[in-house]
Amino acid sequence: MSQTTLRNGRLRSGDLVDIEIVDTVVRDIRPAGSQPVTGPSEDLDGRLVLPPLVNGHAHLDKTFFGGEWQPHVPGGGVRERIELEKARRATLGHTADERAFGLARTMVEYGTGTLRAHVDIDPDVGLDGLKRMLRLRETFAGYLDVQIVAFPQSGIVSAPGVADLLEEAMRLGADVVGGLDPRSIDGDLDGHLDAVFALADRHGAGIDLHLHEDGPAALTEYRAIVGRVAAYGMRGSVALSHAYGLGRLGERDFDEIAAAFAEQHISIMTNGPAGPVPPVLELVRRGVNVFSGTDNIRDSWWPFGSGDPLDVARTVAYRNSLFTDDDLDLALGFVTDRAAAALGVPDHGLRAGGPADLVVAGARRAAEAVAAPPPGRDVMRAGRWVSRSSLTTRSDVPSPIA
Repeated sequence: MSQTTLRNGRLRSGDLVDIEIVDTVVRDIRPAGSQPVTGPSEDLDGRLVLPPLVNGHAHLDKTFFGGEWQPHVPGGGVRERIELEKARRATLGHTADERAFGLARTMVEYGTGTLRAHVDIDPDVGLDGLKRMLRLRETFAGYLDVQIVAFPQSGIVSAPGVADLLEEAMRLGADVVGGLDPRSIDGDLDGHLDAVFALADRHGAGIDLHLHEDGPAALTEYRAIVGRVAAYGMRGSVALSHAYGLGRLGERDFDEIAAAFAEQHISIMTNGPAGPVPPVLELVRRGVNVFSGTDNIRDSWWPFGSGDPLDVARTVAYRNSLFTDDDLDLALGFVTDRAAAALGVPDHGLRAGGPADLVVAGARRAAEAVAAPPPGRDVMRAGRWVSRSSLTTRSDVPSPIA
């Protein structure tokens, strides 16, 4: 039996505590100094202790991270960007494993415990990206829990063979069925959504749809999705990524859709990009779960990103004028408890009797961790440190993967 006590850690609430860990479980969390500490211990010196961060949306299969810098190529709408990405992907495929695995390693060092990874399934790439992500998930087991979304970026109805590829992807081990802009990509709202929901229903899987539409088209999509969630009995199993159109609905339409999303427990993912964004405070006030993810990281879609969920929480807070400590704590929830709820992460949270999975960050308050994400993170999984870092530099951080 192994035992240690982390002394003087600061919870998200601001309370100073001692955290007693036995083997892979948190045995006790008590006020700092309230009981004598026997056995091995470590003084956290008032640093913030969080549960593992949750990255609710990322694309590791297309990242340039870790490779030679790739200048951004400007493009227009979603369809044009997809074609630009295909061209770039063809020239860089030989380093895809190295880049994806390197980014995953960096995510672990930032304290990410769960990742939802969207993987392209299309006629050109087939199942290659999926197989890469399955290997990554196996390699990082015990360090990073990976949910794989089978993502039909080139469409389903209009892309020959993709429906069969999605079926095979789910059979091979994908966890979630993806979708993308049914009207503008496939030109067939009902056909696209019917394929996605039927596939998810057959495999008992969740759904995560990329939605970029605006105006009446967005409203029509939202209503169609709500209807299918109810019809298939998939309450709590559907997330909408981006949902830009929510930011431009009129008051009456927004009230209708927000109420329907809350009723069906449909979660909204935002990474706070330029342009229209969902109004996160108004959604939360109406009972809609909002969460965040890093989305694209240094790829053909845009050149930004570090892989740190706290960076995204800060961006979302900035874009939505979340400035008070309470608001910044809400933003922290977008990459912790709210993201965990959206992804169905079991037993997430720091509590007595729970798993000894945690992140110690060089901040004194939850609000500070969002406003200025600290570079120093110590990461524990199942009662053992998998990554250690000083508070001032990441240059000596050991790889968490042997």
